[in-house]
Amino acid sequence: MAELGVNVDHVATVRQARRAAEPDPVWAAALAELGGADGITVHLREDRRHIQDRDVQVLRETTRVKLNLEMACVDEIAELACRLRPQQVTLVPEKREEITTEGGLDVAGQPGTVTDYVRKLQDAGIVVSLFIDAEASQIEAAAETGAEAVELHTGQYGEAVDPAAQEAELVKLSSAGRLVRQAELVLHAGHGLNYQNVCPVASIEGMCELNIGHSIVARAVMVGMQQAVREMKDLITR
Repeated sequence: MAELGVNVDHVATVRQARRAAEPDPVWAAALAELGGADGITVHLREDRRHIQDRDVQVLRETTRVKLNLEMACVDEIAELACRLRPQQVTLVPEKREEITTEGGLDVAGQPGTVTDYVRKLQDAGIVVSLFIDAEASQIEAAAETGAEAVELHTGQYGEAVDPAAQEAELVKLSSAGRLVRQAELVLHAGHGLNYQNVCPVASIEGMCELNIGHSIVARAVMVGMQQAVREMKDLITR
């Protein structure tokens, strides 16, 4: 059964809109844990548009489940990660102008750089996952870096409206999942998953972890974080 990592970035987005003290993503993480989250995910961006350094530090001190830090291949943030030592780091691509992450990390196009960051983080005792597109070349390159896991980018699946298009994306993800398992990597997935489309992805053979943020935070606005997480956890479990 896949575990659920709850991304609390957009709780911080609301806070930063007013440069206020609330809502606090640390409180949201605690409520997510009470709702059954298996992990907490945050993306510390270079421009600090939502999550701040203080958030990562306090979460590292307070979370009782796995803390997964998403970050680009940037020295400053790698140094912070090595100091705080979250249980997992997921390396992701990052562009200043994007609203959200638009695609997977091009590991095949920069194998040396990615491998250097993987080794640096692992030397600090951190498990490393790579957020990649569901492509054979990227999976092969990811395996060569020595990373322990990959997170398949499910954005195109999440954006597919036509049932045939959605099914085609699911087949692509399932095929990529087989390649990931054959490469002896741990299989994760995330991006664009919601209460309507999560079950087929959770059912992919060998799926170990799903990271979901926007959909859960949006639901939490209406019903509260504990209930929103509980509902998503129930879907994944079933």
